Amino acid sequence: MKRYRVAQVGVGNRGVIHLDGFRQNADRFEVVALCDLDAERLQTAAETFGIADTYADAETMLAATRPDVFCFVTQPAVRLEMVQLAARHRVKGLAFEKPMATSLAEAKAIADLLATSGIKAVVCHPHKYLPQMQRLKSILAAGEIGQVEFIRATCRAWLSQLGTHYMDYTLWINGGSPARWVVGHAHGRERLSDSHPSPDFILGEMLFENGVRAYLDCGYLSPQRLADDAFWFDDRLAVFGTHGYAWAECNGRWGAFTRSSGGEVQGGEEICWIDQEKHHVQAPYTKDLAHWLDDDARVHPCNVAVSYHGFETLEGLCTSALDRTRVDLPLDPAAHHDALERMRRELPDVPPLA
Repeated sequence: MKRYRVAQVGVGNRGVIHLDGFRQNADRFEVVALCDLDAERLQTAAETFGIADTYADAETMLAATRPDVFCFVTQPAVRLEMVQLAARHRVKGLAFEKPMATSLAEAKAIADLLATSGIKAVVCHPHKYLPQMQRLKSILAAGEIGQVEFIRATCRAWLSQLGTHYMDYTLWINGGSPARWVVGHAHGRERLSDSHPSPDFILGEMLFENGVRAYLDCGYLSPQRLADDAFWFDDRLAVFGTHGYAWAECNGRWGAFTRSSGGEVQGGEEICWIDQEKHHVQAPYTKDLAHWLDDDARVHPCNVAVSYHGFETLEGLCTSALDRTRVDLPLDPAAHHDALERMRRELPDVPPLA
């Protein structure tokens, strides 16, 4: 099997997790160079992972090392710039963090550039590799809840933090069927100034081509099931069918009422995504990138085409909230007005909860 050479930009907290994913797949990947503007952080990561070549400039690194795979773990504002670098230096694979862009026009530019360059790209939505998420998927595949009727996804973190994850997982659990239309509500301006800009709260309904409906809410009004110190993994993906329901959370919990549960609600606890000692979702996520690079038929479940449709669907929800009407998909990026910029101008201030 081919071993792919990797160069990575960004060695902060998330960057280290990506590096660990490559290290756990050392038979398939070799990280040959690192880049970061923080010299101290860069040196620490290089020493920890045994990487000799370090750089302060991404283009210099790519020109010098000519990697097969480029991984960048940066803030959302520089997504397109990094993808343009990848195309210019003709990498085979690209891995980067969510959200894939900060506007629909940028997301479309990224998707188009990757397609014309022939680069296989993945966006980091790895919770689907968690055991409890896989259990949820297997319950549905076995027909244990009958025909799926609707999906509900919730997370306390805001849209561009975990909302983009749960949009992706909704598409995944529904077999990739695309959305036909969306209706949405959004309010609150505080998180629009965040590094991952979002309304403070968004609530939406969508209909998929296969007839399944989904309901998504994320932000401060979403259901709180865990204590405040568990904010970042207080979420749930729930699927309801004609003969029961099943759900999973990235904190480790799952539950189900199914054909075979004998009238009881089954449940348990697997592994929290943040527990790096017990389970590294990054490892199978990264391994699947190697499989896709080996074989065009083994498409990665976090491929950029899925991420683009998820981004487009969320953009539709925001636009629906602003225009107070149904929004049909697909959206035309050329005719679509940037929803984030519109929300900065148009959303009213909302007083904090008492």
